[in-house]
Amino acid sequence: MTHHFRASRRAALLGLGGSLLAAPALHAQGTQAGRFPDKPIRLLVPWAAGGTTDIQMRALADQAARRLGHPVIVENKPGAGGVLGPQQLLQERPDGYTLAQMPISVFRHPQMASRALFNPLEDFTWVIHLTGYLFGIVVRADAPWRTLGEFLDYAKANPGKVNYGTPGVGTSLHITMEQIAGQRGIEWTHVPFRGWAENATALLGGQLQASADSSGWADLVQSGRMRLLAVWTPERSKRFPDVPTLRESGIDIVSASPYGIAGPKGMNPEVVRVLHDAFKEALFDPAHIAVLDRYDMAPMYLGPDEYAAFARQTYAEEGEMIRKMGLRL
Repeated sequence: MTHHFRASRRAALLGLGGSLLAAPALHAQGTQAGRFPDKPIRLLVPWAAGGTTDIQMRALADQAARRLGHPVIVENKPGAGGVLGPQQLLQERPDGYTLAQMPISVFRHPQMASRALFNPLEDFTWVIHLTGYLFGIVVRADAPWRTLGEFLDYAKANPGKVNYGTPGVGTSLHITMEQIAGQRGIEWTHVPFRGWAENATALLGGQLQASADSSGWADLVQSGRMRLLAVWTPERSKRFPDVPTLRESGIDIVSASPYGIAGPKGMNPEVVRVLHDAFKEALFDPAHIAVLDRYDMAPMYLGPDEYAAFARQTYAEEGEMIRKMGLRL
């Protein structure tokens, strides 16, 4: 799915023209909502505070608030593999004052659960697609495995002895680790956590043999407390040029778990336009780009119509993979 976002960061930045130089407050006037916005906006982030997504979304919210003229307040709703924020949207009015970060698990959960919490193709208004993660597999620095190949060989030779942590059931990390296990004939145990802090504590404490997560591990790798075995991007990471990709390690998988922002279904198109314009400027603001760079993430911009089309395609692709792998919650 990464081919949707091949435009270079430079081209995307240039494409904004001078809109970043002057950022007056954006308003929808004459809409059913009157002058929008006229109060703070809630942004639900379905991950724990302090993780990669939380830090990135708070930086984005700060920049969007400057454009909108009102605060954009992040509320954390961690757990359940990232679907609690989107699920909350079903209870909210479609007035533009409650939005949620939409991880790729929103397309998977309904196709894995015995009772779907929502229908991603009918229950949301897609506002803007934002970015994707740098994922990787880390082990403790004193672990005996120097390469992903050595780790996978050990896991295969010792069925049931390897525990690995992820941010939750049905996340890209969980599904990709099970894809790897399927390709290599490995039996290992998945341990879901609510966020990177818990995952890292369990790995450093010896309860896990490995963690699969987004680049919250970067500082621990650079400080020598963890070893990064592989990244899941198409090319090697700029910050970790000596670490191979999954493909280079013999696993033909690329995973970036792209995500964006949506609201409840039935939002006023003029309100969507105001929100989209503010968050698009925020996405490409140098202060936010600096946060993306810190986590080896890149802008993957899509507008409302393109994002809705991407949602339909992703739902179909993820459903095909889930059925093929026989995944159930």
